[in-house]
Amino acid sequence: MNSSHADALQTKHAGIEAQLREEMNRPSPDAATIQALKKRKLRIKEELSVN
Repeated sequence: MNSSHADALQTKHAGIEAQLREEMNRPSPDAATIQALKKRKLRIKEELSVN
């Protein structure tokens, strides 16, 4: 994997992490949104580790 692609994935991963923290800090977090964000984050993490 070229470094620009890895950098883009890491940036996406960090953005999703920020969205996840924001959602979890809401007064009544949406469990479905949290689950979807965690799945997206995991897919990116797996892609980073494979390549």
